[in-house]
Amino acid sequence: MPAPRKYPQELRERAIRLVVEAREQDPGLSVNAAVVRIGSRTGVNADTLRGWVKQADVDAGRRAGTTTDDARKIKDLEAEVKELKRANEILLAASSFFARELDPRLPW
Repeated sequence: MPAPRKYPQELRERAIRLVVEAREQDPGLSVNAAVVRIGSRTGVNADTLRGWVKQADVDAGRRAGTTTDDARKIKDLEAEVKELKRANEILLAASSFFARELDPRLPW
């Protein structure tokens, strides 16, 4: 179960939007300066907001990286692979058990 989110989704979206707008209004403004300025106004930690902005840029295709949707798909596929490996181990153990029952001379 994931940890509860400290900041509501609406605040997250608003803070990201404000950083993007601040940088559009002042092209010379760095991401760090915009994040510090907006973070203090919205009550969001600057490092947290910086991460949100970076991920929003990745999701929008403005920056290289793994998108949120791709990360979720990867996580789901990894869980599925883990479950399939577990099922294969169970099936292998069951097949060797039944093989011994049919022919006790087998070395397994």
